[in-house]
Amino acid sequence: MPKKKCILDFYEMKKRGEKITFLTAYDFPTAQFAEAAGLDMLLVGDSLGMCVYGYPGTIPVVMDQMIYHAEAVRRGAPHTFVIGDMPFMSYQSSLEKAVENAGRFLKECSCDAIKLEGGVRVVPQIKAIVDAGIVVMGHVGLTPQSSGQLGGHKAQGRTAETAKLVVEDALAVQEAGAQMILLEAIPPEVGKYITDNLDIPVLSIGAGSYCDGQLLIVSDAIGQFKAFTPKFVKQYSNVSEVAINAMKAYVAEVKAGEFPKTEHCYTMIAGEEEKFLKMMKNT
Repeated sequence: MPKKKCILDFYEMKKRGEKITFLTAYDFPTAQFAEAAGLDMLLVGDSLGMCVYGYPGTIPVVMDQMIYHAEAVRRGAPHTFVIGDMPFMSYQSSLEKAVENAGRFLKECSCDAIKLEGGVRVVPQIKAIVDAGIVVMGHVGLTPQSSGQLGGHKAQGRTAETAKLVVEDALAVQEAGAQMILLEAIPPEVGKYITDNLDIPVLSIGAGSYCDGQLLIVSDAIGQFKAFTPKFVKQYSNVSEVAINAMKAYVAEVKAGEFPKTEHCYTMIAGEEEKFLKMMKNT
């Protein structure tokens, strides 16, 4: 099993031009699959609100849910760099609360870092969490937790003026002490500019191929989540189709009396069936 990467490894990968591979994971088996596949990093994302719980967005997700899933992911991928995602209102209300909740990911789940959304406006929180000795990944561009202010889940930085704002957010995140940053749903030209002008590793989810690495929501990548598919997603398999077909076959076999067969059943020890039937007859 390869040695688990640390933040310094990701800096070296950026210098070498080696792309960083990054997926979300929300449970033990998915984390096992990801580690076996050789992922560099895993994000226990608040996207689990939609992908696991069926919420309409990420806003309802709370810290205890994130901790519960992060614990499972860590158990499934003990040799992979795992990042816990700070849910809505786990860091916005005070610096003390931000540090406390960030610390929970490390103390209770053995995560390697945390991620939080926002640029200039969360600089104080980033500084406070970094000062507590925690590795921070920033997140700018489309920030789902504040998508209401953006008019919905829409691409950002598509005009010169809005692109400049995304760049300013990214620079502010780095200046605050974050050691990685995620860019979401921005044009590749903007992603390239930020990647070229930041010293920290820059990850993309819908920010083009010029970034230092790529993130996808695992439920999108394997075809498990069907409510909607963002433009930047490439589906690598169709797990939902496989699962539905398997369940249909199960239903058909049970209805037809074809399952279970003898090979699926336990057998009594030789001679015990006769004793059992005699015993029951006498009761």
